[in-house]
Amino acid sequence: MKELEKRIIFIGGKGGVGKSTTAAAIAWKSANSGFKTLLVSTDPAHNLGDIFNKKIGGETTRVFENLFALEIDPEIETTKYINQVKENIKGTVNATMMQEVHRQLDTAKASPGADEAALFDKIIAVILEESHSFDKIIFDTAPTGHTIRLLSLPELMGIWIEGLLKRRKKTNDNYTQLLNDGEPIEDPIYDVLKERKDRFQKAREVLLDRKNTGFIFVLNAERLPILETKKAIDLLDKYHLHVKTVVVNKILPEIADGEFLQQRKEYEKQYLTQIKETFKQQQLILVPLFANDITNKQQLEKISNYY
Repeated sequence: MKELEKRIIFIGGKGGVGKSTTAAAIAWKSANSGFKTLLVSTDPAHNLGDIFNKKIGGETTRVFENLFALEIDPEIETTKYINQVKENIKGTVNATMMQEVHRQLDTAKASPGADEAALFDKIIAVILEESHSFDKIIFDTAPTGHTIRLLSLPELMGIWIEGLLKRRKKTNDNYTQLLNDGEPIEDPIYDVLKERKDRFQKAREVLLDRKNTGFIFVLNAERLPILETKKAIDLLDKYHLHVKTVVVNKILPEIADGEFLQQRKEYEKQYLTQIKETFKQQQLILVPLFANDITNKQQLEKISNYY
């Protein structure tokens, strides 16, 4: 099955290559084909509202017939995530220690990886809770490095949480042996960790489901996007997440006139040859550079014909 036919599609790539436009065009085609489609932006620099000329934000918003959009704000999701952790530990920590625990959690909001964890929590929620409401879900992700951290998170967090659970269980078993009655002790934190492990496991199953989940990278026919995309695809392969489709965006038209554009066209031909050599394992979709920005349904219709 081709990536564009799958139920869940993640679209990634270097900043500025046209990920959001690509995601919008693919979602548009999906909706026009009769599939109820949800387009989700996880990029902090949201562009979907500009493309559809409509305010979207954090609530699922209908933009056209069969097409809905949602913009996830990592900062808001991180705050929700930390507040949920505070709620989970309520009653498990001594009241005198609670203020210090809250202070440490608030500090953790700014720690590396906090926004990815919160963001992925929201993505998991969208996939698990919205799948029954939509035929297709398309994710417009942040630039490459962020996307890789996001997609590799279930495996990394799964291993980490598994280690925590083992240590927690050993501690609980030791406490149980010390008690006179030998009754197992209740451990709400263990239960929370177990629930999160199960949730990350489900997310990993979704990402590895090649029948239903696809990954598409967008690049331009230029040196840096080619190098960055190759590194990203190779790295995702190590996590068994295989990118099968590459969109080569903003290709100059054959009728490009003027000495400058002709020179650019010659360079571009060299890079297109390099792309074909570099991405032999991927399906290539070639999309031309348009004279205007994609900001209305007529232009979306036009660009969607290339997918």
